[in-house]
Amino acid sequence: MAAKQELARFLIERLEGIEDRKPLIHHITNMVVMNETANATLCMGALPVMAHAREEVEEMATQAQALVVNMGTPYPELEESMILAGRAANRAGVPVILDPVGTGATTYRTSLALRLTEEINFAVVRGNAAEMAVLAGEKAEIRGVESLSVSGEAGYTAQGVASRLGCVAAVTGEVDTVVDGGRLARIGNGHPLLGRVTGTGCMATTAIAVMLAGGEPYFEATVAALAFFGLAGQRAAGSSGRLPGNLHVEIYNELYILSRYRKLKGLKIDME
Repeated sequence: MAAKQELARFLIERLEGIEDRKPLIHHITNMVVMNETANATLCMGALPVMAHAREEVEEMATQAQALVVNMGTPYPELEESMILAGRAANRAGVPVILDPVGTGATTYRTSLALRLTEEINFAVVRGNAAEMAVLAGEKAEIRGVESLSVSGEAGYTAQGVASRLGCVAAVTGEVDTVVDGGRLARIGNGHPLLGRVTGTGCMATTAIAVMLAGGEPYFEATVAALAFFGLAGQRAAGSSGRLPGNLHVEIYNELYILSRYRKLKGLKIDME
């Protein structure tokens, strides 16, 4: 109970800081979700920028307070922009989060994920169970960008990624699992309807980036972000009539309401 209360206080402090500072979140992300993640960033009180051109990504990354690298629609030119931006962010001390979308689905995506993790120091890596299992060196089945099956338990998978990459690792699903070294948290917020709308996983990554913009500790920031986004998803599902088209609108509304009024009753966080 005490740990959950401390996380709730931490989350409120981060939300207050976001409102005051309006951090810039640089996204190098996929064409499917650019609008969704930009809107989610704005609803949380931060400022989004979607800068992909090689000519400007290094400059933009150093101006930002967090950088998202999302592999949803990869191609060689974008790969080079990701590397340039990630290295620039590392030099400037800007936290970088990786969303390894579709890792394991094709040879190219898997090799891209491995290259990114070799050349960029990530503060956080967030993915579904199959994507994260591949990064941890485990067996997994993925179809397109959807996780079908994995060989290991989420905590084991997250620990594998965290150990390999020296980062916070978040495996998201019905229950989200976050690991950093010897610490582990499970978050039970969320709703199955989130899986019926494109971009909710990418929005969860964006929520983490917004929280990381306040600086360390990154483990607590990641746990707080996923609980916050999951709570918004729960509330949105309830007010949408359980219809995915309505959810698309209501999730923005709930992110906005929770960010501004910060009434966070219902957080489901277990810390180990």
